[in-house]
This record gives sequence, structure tokens and C-alpha cells, in this order.
Amino acid sequence: MVTNAAPAGVRMGTPAGRWVLLATISGSGMAMLDATVVNIALPSIGRDFGADFRTLQWIVNAYTLTLAALILLAGALGDRFGRRRVFVVGVVWFAVASLLCGLAPTAQVLVVARALQGIGGALLTPGSLAIISSSFAATDRARAVGAWSGLGGVAAAIGPFAGGYLVTLNWRAVFLVNLPIAVFTVVVALRHVPESSDALSPPGLDVSGAALTAVGLAGLTYALTSLSDGGGGGGVVSFVAGAGGLAALVTFVLLERRSPHPLVPLSLFASRRFSVTNAVTLLVYAALGVFFFLLVLQLQIVAGFSALVAGTAMLPVTVLMLLLSARAGALAERIGPRLPMTVGPLLAAIGLLLTLRIGRGASYLADVLPAVLVLGLGLSLTVAPLTATVLGAAAPRYAGTASGVNNAIARAGGLLAVAVIPVAAGLGGADYTDPLTFEAGFHTAMVLSAGLLALSSVLAAALLRDPHQVPTPAERILVERCSHCGVAGPQLHPAQGR
Repeated sequence: MVTNAAPAGVRMGTPAGRWVLLATISGSGMAMLDATVVNIALPSIGRDFGADFRTLQWIVNAYTLTLAALILLAGALGDRFGRRRVFVVGVVWFAVASLLCGLAPTAQVLVVARALQGIGGALLTPGSLAIISSSFAATDRARAVGAWSGLGGVAAAIGPFAGGYLVTLNWRAVFLVNLPIAVFTVVVALRHVPESSDALSPPGLDVSGAALTAVGLAGLTYALTSLSDGGGGGGVVSFVAGAGGLAALVTFVLLERRSPHPLVPLSLFASRRFSVTNAVTLLVYAALGVFFFLLVLQLQIVAGFSALVAGTAMLPVTVLMLLLSARAGALAERIGPRLPMTVGPLLAAIGLLLTLRIGRGASYLADVLPAVLVLGLGLSLTVAPLTATVLGAAAPRYAGTASGVNNAIARAGGLLAVAVIPVAAGLGGADYTDPLTFEAGFHTAMVLSAGLLALSSVLAAALLRDPHQVPTPAERILVERCSHCGVAGPQLHPAQGR
């Protein structure tokens, strides 16, 4: 490890330690805030631009696409070229892209700006925790990660309130608010955060692997999102895009098998536990991606809630996750992950089915709150054991990579599900402007998403076994946040990308 910090590292409770925490929390909190509030702004964006439903899907998916494709490469860039440097570049990139989003004259420009914003998110997200891990003394590292986790949870709780309020002013404020946060973060990071890098990082970077991932996910997402357009020339283009996407992903797998410095070491998947847990991750976060995308639309368009109320509707999920995730992780350590990862998704599925009660004239207390409480309990029971299982299934030297792979899979699940499930539910065109049509599509989408959660429960019950490796104290804290925090976004934040 190469660093300009003192050999012993910075200490908790010192000015140096507080500055490092402040920089990393403000940077990751900026990305979390943005992910939390964009969905709330979708109805306003759609009205301003006269956008169809497919465009709203791309406003969400453009960001997720570049983030999912590049987050592992970004972690490797930080290890090789300096974690502070890549973090600062990511914050600046994110801010410039946010400015483009806020000034976008058309929906198409907004989609492109969102894709650029995802690149910035990929650069800054892995660096946040990596900076803490490399900057603090070993004896204080777990406490530092815990403080980062807890304060980040506070940011996740505040985000919906702030986002809902900003949307009531103007949806562009959702993006422009990132600019002062970014300036503050960059100044603090440059003045107070020590630089660090990994002298043992691989000599090469798997840029071709990242490019193939981006092309593959983009092709599949375009093809799936276009299913509602019908046949004709557009159907041919969609077929070509989908086939090209599949070919790119197959080529990616073949490339990773031969690469001396693979983006994703395929040997990780030789572990049955690792493979099964990532399959569960894919299904769970596919369902959640659809849920968070459509619920705020349902609350505003059909139930008639304000943007502020719709934005804060998911706050109980965040609170339950903060209160119960550590306990769920401890339970999984005692009894193994199989039971929590079987029961948790089933509870979450029930929560999604309870949203079928949300319609015109819905009451938050009677119709929305029971659904989000049950969902929150299910996620609290699922997420920490899931993350601990991923970490425990990989060799210690691959812990950061395993967490990064799990994050990328979670994001890819949400990306593809947001592309295909609304289409399968019959949503498209201007349906989001018609409460009756949108309500019917929302109900179908929730049933399909609940089915994905039920399938993930079956996989965990049938294929997981309880003997497990117990994570270290630092890994226990990572379990609480690093792989799947900010679920109300649902924006995931990884441990070190490599």
C-alpha cells in the first residue's frame, strides 16, 4: 500500500479523521440523494417534456447502465492511480453531468446527461469506502466504517424529504443541488484526504471487459424497452440490438476466462454459495428496481399524493433497515443464511402484494404504510445475510471484488427489470398520464415482481447450505451498508471495487 498518510493512519476523534469522514460521506451522500429523488421527479419531467413512458424508463436506466458497467473498472482505477484522485474526478464529473441534467432542453439530452452522470457515480462510489479503509489506522477502521454507515443512513433518511421539497419547486433543482455539495466535497478532499493506491494492483486494466459489459447491457436494455413498440423496422432494430447485446456479454465471459487481469474473476463462481447468492441478488434487486420506479408514479398519478408525500412514503423501509440490519446479520451468523434469505424475500413479496391496495383515494396509513413496513421487514431480514454470504464465499483477497461483482449484478438486475417488466405489464406510451391505465399496469407489475422475490426465496431454500464462514468485525459493518445500503433509492454502494 502506498499512501502519504502517516504510517499509523488517521485516528477516529481527531480533526484529520473527521475531515476524511466528511469528504467521503458528502460524496457518497450526493450520489445517494440523486438516486433517491430522481424517481420522485419523473411525473414532473414527463409533463414538462411531453415524454412517453419509454423515455421515463431511459431516464432511470441510462444512469444505472453506465454505473453497472463501469463500477468494477472504477474501483481498479482507484487502486492503481490513486483513490483520492479518482474519487475527486468522479465528484467533478458527477457535478458537471448534474448541471447538464438540470439544464437539459429536451428529454433526449436528459437521458444522455444521466448516462454521463452514471459514469461519475461509478468513479466516486467505490472510492468513498476505499478511502476510509486506506486512510484510518487498523484499530479504528471498523469504527470509521460504522460512522460512515450510520451518517450515510441519516442522509438516506433525509433525502426523500429534501427531494420531495425540491420537486415541488422545480424538478431541475433535483440535479442542480448537487453542484454546491460537489464543490464542498472536492475542496475538503483535496485539502484533508490523504492519497493512497495499491502497489500490488494488477499491471493492466480490463477496459475491453468494461466496454463489452456496457455494450451488452445497453443492447439488451434497448431491445427489452422497445418491446412495446410493436413490429416493423423498429422491431428489426430491437432484435439486432438484443442479439448484439447477448453476443457482447458472451464475448465478455470468454474474454474474462483468458484475461491476466480480469474485471470479474470467473473462479469466484466456482463457489456454489457465491453463485446462488448472486442469483438471489439478481432476482431481489430486479423486483426492487421495478417497485421503486413505479411506486412513486402510482402514488402521484393514481393516489393523488404530492411529490413530498410520495417521496417520503418509503422512509419506514430506510428506518427499519437502519434498526434491524445488524441484528439480521448477527442472526445469520448464528443460524446460517439459508432461513433469513428464504423468509426475507417472502415477506418482501407480501409487501409488494399489499401495494395492490393502493389506488384512487388511497390513505397513507391504511394502504401504503402496511405495505412498506412488511417490505422493510423482509429487506432487513434479507440484505445483511445476503451480503455476508457473498463476502464469506470468496477468499479474503477477493473480498472487495466479490462485493463489487455483487453490486454490479444487483444494478444489472434492476436495469433489465425496469426495461422489461413494465412492458410485460402493458405500460407504454402515455399510459402514465392516464390513472386508470397506469393503475392496471402497476398491479400487474407488482404481481410479477412479487413472483421474482418468491423465486429468489425458493432458490435460497433449495440451494443454500448453512455451514458458513463468519465475517470479521470490519466485514460485519460492511454487511450493514456497503453492498446494499440506500435501498430506498435503490442506490447501491459497494465496498472497494477491487
